[in-house]
Amino acid sequence: MASFLTLSLVFIFSLCSSLASAANPPVLDGFVNNGNFEQGPKLSNLNKTVIIGKYSLPKWIISGIVEYISGGPQPGGFYFAVPRGVHAVRLGNEASVSQYIKNLNAGTIYTLTFGATRTCAQDEALRISVNPGRMSSDLPIQTLYSSDGGDTYAWSFKATSNVVKVTFHNPGMQEDPTCGPLLDAIAIKEMLPLTYTRGNLVKNGGFEVGPHVFKNFSTGILVLPKRQDLYSPIPGWIVESLKPVKYIDSKHFNVPSGFAAVEFVGGRETAIAQIIRTVPNKFYNLTFTIGDAKNGCHGSMTVEAFAGKQTVKVPFTSQGKGWFKTASLRFQAVSDRTRITFFNPFYHTKIHDFGHMCGPVLDDVRVYPVA
Repeated sequence: MASFLTLSLVFIFSLCSSLASAANPPVLDGFVNNGNFEQGPKLSNLNKTVIIGKYSLPKWIISGIVEYISGGPQPGGFYFAVPRGVHAVRLGNEASVSQYIKNLNAGTIYTLTFGATRTCAQDEALRISVNPGRMSSDLPIQTLYSSDGGDTYAWSFKATSNVVKVTFHNPGMQEDPTCGPLLDAIAIKEMLPLTYTRGNLVKNGGFEVGPHVFKNFSTGILVLPKRQDLYSPIPGWIVESLKPVKYIDSKHFNVPSGFAAVEFVGGRETAIAQIIRTVPNKFYNLTFTIGDAKNGCHGSMTVEAFAGKQTVKVPFTSQGKGWFKTASLRFQAVSDRTRITFFNPFYHTKIHDFGHMCGPVLDDVRVYPVA
């Protein structure tokens, strides 16, 4: 009798666990189907590099002139870097690749991380959309932040149903019909709701919650200004500037603490902010850590911080070897909402690679009341 009861309880527990798992599918955090494009078309569906057939690229729907590229030297003297693998796709004028992504939660924010770089001219753009016609943005990819073709971007959206159609499109700026941006990796991550850390009025002050980071190769992830991305890939934070900030991880960079930090790569066109709850006329301390990512970024650097009506400029000289220091600012709140902003007033490049833009690092942002 006892053994029968035990077996019954085990069966019930297993059934409940299975039902719970079915009700709560695993959090998405990885490549979309064939997101690295390593599953290629059949040779019979290729005309040199051009893919023939709407469904010839596994897991994707293509439209227009889409090329299947292998990294390295190309005909005509081109060289295409594919740093995250072997293969990529190139979108010609008005061409696109699309995929239906399933098992999403309606109302939840998701972030796409993707490697993209221009291949022909300065005025190339990449249009990314979810359920085309509902949410889209044209991403400027004229500026190359990495000289090795390793630029990676993040873009967020709110799911309206459990299945969405994601499309990457070349809106067509060139006379050459084959000219267009290169895509070499695409991943998705579900952004879980933020919570406050005890003793800190700033949400995600250590930037631990952010977009998916590719494991095999990373030059950091460019997070675009709010005017191009309504939902921030770094939850809690607003990129207020004309240029992106870069999200960096501890596996590929030196960060002050934890898993991640942000790097100001766009010079004086780069700023990041957060609006926090405060009590009018009450005094608060803002503390933060600045430094360099140990990536060869050098020179005289400054990070400016603003809170309430107070500001502080924190200068330091970087040798690009991973040095950090903590700074602080005492401010008085003037309303029940206070914007804290960080700004980089200078442009920087790596000491041995002047084509690779970089800048100071920000981490560990905290605000707490003065006792």
